[in-house]
Amino acid sequence: MQMYVISDNVDTCTGMRLAGIDGIVIHEREALKEEFDELLKNKDIGIILITEKLSHDFSDIVNSIKLSCQTPLIVEIPDRHGTGRKADFITAYVNEAIGLKL
Repeated sequence: MQMYVISDNVDTCTGMRLAGIDGIVIHEREALKEEFDELLKNKDIGIILITEKLSHDFSDIVNSIKLSCQTPLIVEIPDRHGTGRKADFITAYVNEAIGLKL
């Protein structure tokens, strides 16, 4: 089982390549669709890492693949600029999920 990274910047892709993970840099909607089509055909790819910014910019594409395919697993990762989430996102998530203020 292999991992693959789809990034919106060269630095993240380069860092992953240093760790032994192949990937591609994409900035356009159509290029992302085409890349997902190719990756879904490759049964050796078990996990696709995608940067949060790219995933949020094209959430309709990413969400439709997450909902329609069991494999590969698609995981959002922060890029070198950090995450787009608030500092207390875990606490807020728990508060919302169980209704208790922590």
